Amino acid sequence: MQAKKRKKSPEDLFRSRLDQILDNQHPLFKLSDIINWKYFEKEFGSFYVENKGRPGKAIRLLVGLHYLKHTYNESDESVVERFLENPYWQYFCGFEYFQHKFPLDPTSLVKWRNRIGASGMEKLFCQTLKTAQGLGLLKKNHLHKVNIDTTVQEKAIAFPTDARLCYKMREKLVTEAEKRGIDLRQNYRRLGKKALVKQGRYSHARQMNRARKETKKLKIYLGRVTRDIRRKLVETDAGFEDLLYLSERLLAQKRDDKNKIYSIHAPEVECIAKGKVHKRYEFGCKVSVATTSRDNWIVGIQAHHGNPYDGHTLGDVLKQVEQLTAWQVKDVYCDRGYRGYKYDGNADVHIAGQRNRGRPKTRTQRKWLRRRNAIEPKIGHLKSENRMNRNYLKGTNGDRINAYLSGCGANLRKLLAAFFLPFFIFDRIIKNSVKYFQRTVNTKSQIHYLEA
Repeated sequence: MQAKKRKKSPEDLFRSRLDQILDNQHPLFKLSDIINWKYFEKEFGSFYVENKGRPGKAIRLLVGLHYLKHTYNESDESVVERFLENPYWQYFCGFEYFQHKFPLDPTSLVKWRNRIGASGMEKLFCQTLKTAQGLGLLKKNHLHKVNIDTTVQEKAIAFPTDARLCYKMREKLVTEAEKRGIDLRQNYRRLGKKALVKQGRYSHARQMNRARKETKKLKIYLGRVTRDIRRKLVETDAGFEDLLYLSERLLAQKRDDKNKIYSIHAPEVECIAKGKVHKRYEFGCKVSVATTSRDNWIVGIQAHHGNPYDGHTLGDVLKQVEQLTAWQVKDVYCDRGYRGYKYDGNADVHIAGQRNRGRPKTRTQRKWLRRRNAIEPKIGHLKSENRMNRNYLKGTNGDRINAYLSGCGANLRKLLAAFFLPFFIFDRIIKNSVKYFQRTVNTKSQIHYLEA
């Protein structure tokens, strides 16, 4: 059920509205009046059932909190806490008066993300691009030249070792068996903890033979518990069956196998080696990022599972860029990881650092090839400022959602920075935004504010 419209109480007559007490030149204040919030109500209204159940939270509140979360690098808990302290955040989320109580529980953000899914988060990302297009900050000629690169979005897991994985899996199986009333022959809690401590100490002392013996013990304990549960499990339980299947995969996997398990609570995690000196292996999923060569707007971002080759992801990312912006890409600049790419579109792909077998490159072409390096610090900002460094969302769907929201946060930071431009540049942006709203929005109050 959608949120009910708040009725004005007699106390509101004696309270000051936020738009009367806040600075109307604040970037967040201006941005809140420019974003097309009615678009989200139209797109996400189908996820709510009319006249049934408890009224939901306002769609603008949920969208605004997710925007603020990844713009300012906050968690679900901290973004709700800061919302209560910041009147500009409250105005951005659609409130007319200052709020003294928490508007929702942080778990409501988790449930709403799972409800709209990755396709809904892509609409949030698309709207940041539409807003930049409406303001004239993202133009058609910006899409003529695009930089594309891949990075690793790491999952919030501990570094995987065989000993710790076997220990955690046995603990999980024992806990679930006790919940279902299964009487195990032995749970190995005391012996398992003792073997794990010894294995860590032997590894630290570089006594690898002794460490391997303790790892073998932990694997034996896990195998005994798994077989004991298999014998005593009578009723079919889908969740428990999946856990047992995961345990059997863990027991059977070898060092050089593919599709190994690196985490118990996130079995979708992949091991990716990007050739970094300081970090040889990263555990998560691969993410493709497409930015404009001129201004570094993020115009495409996708999470890929299965650790695909960089060149095989090129076509999907370019297709997404053209769908979200409705503009055609002419030149694409990539690094040498995209050699042997599979792409049959109309854009010309240029590989940096690759020798030209035909005629020599012109001065302009060399300039844009050097400009490809600008995507590297942009990816660094995505990780350090927009929550791509460590993904806490669950499952493969959570990987895609976090990638889209990181792109939203990066683009919103650029939109906020645009309001600090000199007056003559900002005046031109406002005039363009007025024309944009005249075409898309029928709200006269927003247009009147922008013209004023």
